[in-house]
Amino acid sequence: MSDHQNLLAEQRRALILDEVRRRGGVRVNELTRKLNVSDMTVRRDLDALARQGAVEKVHGGAVPVAEATAHEPGFEAKSALELIAKEDIARAAARMAAHGSAIALAGGTTVFALAQQLVEVPDLTVVTNSVRAADVFHSAQRTMTAAGPSPRPGAATVVLTGGVRTPSDTLVGPVADAAIRSLHFDVLFIGVHGISVEAGLSTPNLAEAETNRHFVRSARRVVVVADHTKWGTVGLSSFASLEEVDALVTDAGLPAGARREIAERLPELVVAESSRGSAEA
Repeated sequence: MSDHQNLLAEQRRALILDEVRRRGGVRVNELTRKLNVSDMTVRRDLDALARQGAVEKVHGGAVPVAEATAHEPGFEAKSALELIAKEDIARAAARMAAHGSAIALAGGTTVFALAQQLVEVPDLTVVTNSVRAADVFHSAQRTMTAAGPSPRPGAATVVLTGGVRTPSDTLVGPVADAAIRSLHFDVLFIGVHGISVEAGLSTPNLAEAETNRHFVRSARRVVVVADHTKWGTVGLSSFASLEEVDALVTDAGLPAGARREIAERLPELVVAESSRGSAEA
């Protein structure tokens, strides 16, 4: 299957998942009409989403999966969810990274998408506990230096913390905590499992929560990158209150009521411009 076909499948599944979450369930025949694809294509998409743990298949359709607060999906399972929204968020958030600044990237698939945008920002110093984000910069630099001098002018300096690897491919624990405590960042970009008024920012992983606390304390500015499905979700452990957040970058799927709640509590709310129009046509 070509890359173009794969992208279309990812977009289609993102739309299906959004329908499931927004409506509390969908039927196969409704999706075939909405997406203008065959019954077999929809069933394959639902099978793929069910394998990722994103939906639960029922007779004639699918419903959302009710997650426990301590459940932590793996990186691959999360990377296919809200794909278009994450790309929109990443483009908007990348404009908040100034040339020559020192930034921190915490773990998560939205931060991974952001890393792919940040490779174009000159002279960054990047500290990250995300193995995947570090790989993005490494691959970009290797590609750019293949036909020229190494390192290329303006290439990012990347520091990957040590630590114990989690299911989401982040490094956490005392080693990571010690490295982060000794540093100071202009901006921290951080993804979350959940964000709410009561619980603030949360994650199902206790060790990751502690590492994230050190990231937040070491940053002059904290920018949360999170798609609309994270609003109202609560993980096992909170690691920051909304009062500690300077900006939230989210997607156009965030409901108006949630936007009002967030705008009342945060200095800055950025709703990324949607690129879904062509996929939904």
